[in-house]
Amino acid sequence: MFRFLLANEPSIRLAFFFGTLAGMAAWEWAAPRRNQETPRLLRWPNNLAVVALDTFLVRLTFPMTAVGLAMLAESKGFGLFNLIRAPAWLAFGVSLLALDLAIYLQHVIFHAVPALWRLHRMHHADLEFDVTTGVRFHPLEILLSMGFKLAVVMVLGPPPIAVLVFEVLLNATSLFNHGNVRIPHGLDRFLRMVVVTPDMHRVHHSVRPSETNSNFGFNFPWWDRLFGTYRDQPKAGHETMTIGIEQFRTERDLWLDKMLLQPLYGKANDYPINRQEEGAR
Repeated sequence: MFRFLLANEPSIRLAFFFGTLAGMAAWEWAAPRRNQETPRLLRWPNNLAVVALDTFLVRLTFPMTAVGLAMLAESKGFGLFNLIRAPAWLAFGVSLLALDLAIYLQHVIFHAVPALWRLHRMHHADLEFDVTTGVRFHPLEILLSMGFKLAVVMVLGPPPIAVLVFEVLLNATSLFNHGNVRIPHGLDRFLRMVVVTPDMHRVHHSVRPSETNSNFGFNFPWWDRLFGTYRDQPKAGHETMTIGIEQFRTERDLWLDKMLLQPLYGKANDYPINRQEEGAR
């Protein structure tokens, strides 16, 4: 079974991606959390074009995926879990947690370093918050993230099936927690004990720097609570909060060409962590 899953990694990831995308889009139509003023016809084609470009460049740049590297590590015997020979269940569980923690820390770093924030702010500059925001990342950020992920896999030596499950989860939860969907408050409180919910992550897309620099988690919500970056709700409320960042607020900024060139424009020291006090907004 595992061999079949690993041999069909691209098809499995694509199936989960498009299935989750379609499901979240339908949910957004049926039960939206916020009214959207910017037309989907403008935002969605450009946001989806970004993920298509990202995927092409990753395949062009890297000779193997994270799953492929994990398989190589397993066959060659390098990496932590290939050296200590831990029980399969333990290696699987710890690998999922370690990979998710690594992505959390990477996310914090992209907010803390102004040069990296120039790349990451493209994700935050979307004027709305919905499922396609979850795939809107600058190609250079994606390439750096892939290099970081491969380095973590090389050091950790996780089971290949754990890496595959993590990759599928990361794609699916990124689409889920960016969804413009309404979840009953009580259910949301329960869900955010085990997974990052849209209401939890929406705070992270607030125009207020103190809120932008909170709720960094993608899959699991525990790291934000553990490291003190958790914020329960946006100050202005979910329906009336302003999404995005102050620098790029025109519809022209949502076009693909402007998004790709965005790192070259303006200052990069207004939003990174500890660059601006709470009272400044």
